[in-house]
Amino acid sequence: MKSEDRGYGIMNQSMQKYLDKAEVLIEALPYIQRFNRKIIVVKYGGSAMVDDQLKEQVIQDVTLLKLVGFKPIIVHGGGKEISKWVGKAGMEPKFVNGLRVTDEATMELVEMVLGKVNKGLVQLVESLGVRAIGISGKDGALLKVEKKYADGEDIGFVGEVKQVNADILFDLLEKDFLPIVCPVGMDEEFCTYNINADDAACAIARAVHAEKLAFLTDIEGVYKDPADPSTLISELRVSEGKALMEKGFIGGGMLPKLKNCMDAIENGVSRVHILDGRIPHCLLLEIFTNKGIGTAMLNDTEEKFYHGE
Repeated sequence: MKSEDRGYGIMNQSMQKYLDKAEVLIEALPYIQRFNRKIIVVKYGGSAMVDDQLKEQVIQDVTLLKLVGFKPIIVHGGGKEISKWVGKAGMEPKFVNGLRVTDEATMELVEMVLGKVNKGLVQLVESLGVRAIGISGKDGALLKVEKKYADGEDIGFVGEVKQVNADILFDLLEKDFLPIVCPVGMDEEFCTYNINADDAACAIARAVHAEKLAFLTDIEGVYKDPADPSTLISELRVSEGKALMEKGFIGGGMLPKLKNCMDAIENGVSRVHILDGRIPHCLLLEIFTNKGIGTAMLNDTEEKFYHGE
């Protein structure tokens, strides 16, 4: 092969990389147009919160969403960090049906750890040039709760959201801030309660009429057969999800998460996404590509984006 032919081939390969990048941007365009100025609630949890590189990538994704016209709100958990500090304090973590049993001493520790996590996320967002404000569900009575029970069992200071003061979030969004919400709230007696972050994210998404609610988890999405990775469901209607549950395909930790998704859809959220937060830039891949990488849940009347290969 002549040297000039080799040079031409190398130049073509280099040019193809740029063309591939351009294709990705073009593929994202209709999604940017459709969701411009729309609210997206991101429930941030799982391994993506404890791996520093994944944490930075998630925050990059959310800040990019904001900079291209979305209005993101982050609702974060902190379960693994809380368990670490509970252990350091010589206490034994207890769970009932996946909910942390929260006595008075644990509640004090939970609020301290979640506050630390919250301000750490604010710091990351600010370092990327986006204005962020971290708030607790106690601030301005953002999240009003009542005591929650697990199948009738008392699990301590764990709250169920009864009311969301959405005006606080609308005001922050209007002033171009990215709100980062810590899932702690108060009851009518002004007692402090820990709130399951999934529940808090769903309640907030309903209250602000979010276009999208995205759950970052440690699972790839919804499978028809959890033992077979090829059965990942890219898009799932509410009626299809209910059918899967009735037939016993959905179980374990996915069951309450799927019920949360359905509740959000049935209360006005257009789409709910279940994503594997361990995948770098999973939010961008799900929202800005035709097929996505997780499971998107939608109501029975909405047209699917993806119809197979």
